[in-house]
Amino acid sequence: MSGLVDGRVVIITGAGRGIGRAHALAFAAEGAKVVVNDIGAGADGSATGESPAEQVVAEIIAAGGEAVVNGDDVADWAGAENLIKTAIDNFGRLDVLVNNAGFLRDRMLVGMSEAEWDAVTRVHLKGHFAPLRHAAAYWRAQAKAGNVIDARIINTSSGAGLQGSIGQGNYAAAKAGIAEMTIQAAAEFKNYGVSVNAIAPSARTRMTVGAGGAMAEMMAAPEEGFDAMAPENVSPLVVWLGSAESKDVTGRVFEIEGGKITVAEGWRHGPSEDKGDRWDPKEIGPVIASLLEKAETPTPVYGA
Repeated sequence: MSGLVDGRVVIITGAGRGIGRAHALAFAAEGAKVVVNDIGAGADGSATGESPAEQVVAEIIAAGGEAVVNGDDVADWAGAENLIKTAIDNFGRLDVLVNNAGFLRDRMLVGMSEAEWDAVTRVHLKGHFAPLRHAAAYWRAQAKAGNVIDARIINTSSGAGLQGSIGQGNYAAAKAGIAEMTIQAAAEFKNYGVSVNAIAPSARTRMTVGAGGAMAEMMAAPEEGFDAMAPENVSPLVVWLGSAESKDVTGRVFEIEGGKITVAEGWRHGPSEDKGDRWDPKEIGPVIASLLEKAETPTPVYGA
């Protein structure tokens, strides 16, 4: 029986553990050839000396699949370029890029250091852009050469990026940027045969198990029954988004938690009032009050 992504070549960043590992195994199970990227960093981005990517590749090969390891830093320009080259050198082409890598350095904005801001926005936002850019350049060249392209990029945003999250301002800002970059890239890459979507997953990973309070309680594994927070619940959607079936779906952000898939509806034009001339500041108060009465109430920030 053929798989949903038979023969497609897939790169997954941060695929040594958690959601990324689940993606790698799920793609391989459906017939894809997988580049497993991971630098072996800790949950805060610190070096650990471990190579979890090798373990994932071994699992895939033991199950009869095809996979190779890549240890490049996805937020390094040359490293991201080499990541794309790894797929092409080993499997002859690239069909799907899943941007997943990231880590946390949580702190309230008022106490956050420059280094904590820079490290998190670098790995998440630039770590999505750099592989995306090099992959798109490869597909553009292929399209210009007359080859038919049916490629996919799946980015990883977060509920924190869509609604905000107290104590995670750096992470939330980066994930919000990823959601908008997804929409931007979808519009720019459409003519090359590349669709671009994003997911905002809720799952138990190293980044969530360390959280306290209500978050820790929500992420705890149930003693029995369906484990809604298992990372493996996220991957079926990502595999489908990487398949030929998703060709006409692009520029969308999907929230996924357990067995629930939601289409996120982000910034859009809401109620408005046009005076037809320049406003006087003294006129603005009642106008804003009227508009806010008509507008939808924003989704509360996580932890607020």
